[in-house]
Amino acid sequence: MEKIYIGLVSTPGFFANMVRRTIDQDYVHVVLGLDSDLNEAYSIGRRDPRIPIISGFEREDKEKILKKFPEAKYMIYELHCTPEQRQMITDRLHDDMKRRFRIHYAIIGLPYLILEKEFYQYNHYTCSSYASRLLEQCGIKLFNKHFSLVTPKDFYEYGKNEAIFEGYLREITPTGIFEVEVG
Repeated sequence: MEKIYIGLVSTPGFFANMVRRTIDQDYVHVVLGLDSDLNEAYSIGRRDPRIPIISGFEREDKEKILKKFPEAKYMIYELHCTPEQRQMITDRLHDDMKRRFRIHYAIIGLPYLILEKEFYQYNHYTCSSYASRLLEQCGIKLFNKHFSLVTPKDFYEYGKNEAIFEGYLREITPTGIFEVEVG
């Protein structure tokens, strides 16, 4: 068996606080990682941690996130898969990175999510709907609902007993707290 990694992220901020209140949970962002420290990880989220409005598909940059959110917390869990599934996931993530400016955040879909109504606009996702759909397309179906209705809470509830790390981002980032610019 092979593994991929799911990262759940808790950062401060206006939008994160809105999501946090809606799903009643601290972890509000989902990341797909190819290694246990999320050195190679991807998600639908902010293109730049300092600018919440501009969002889409990106490779996570732990150093930038740490500089903007020195108190960011992470929970990481393993997800077992076949070698073929891992290769499919890796290929899809790399392909989507090449076309990242064509994959966007599903702002219009948020009211549908709150109302628990399926909604999909071509190439528009939330972080959790993207992760759920990609995994499902690669043969890993974690949830018994349409991918557009999957939230970070679903990923948390699925993986909370399989966590391999829970703590601050600085604990899994080479520069750690000493390089963080606070302020």
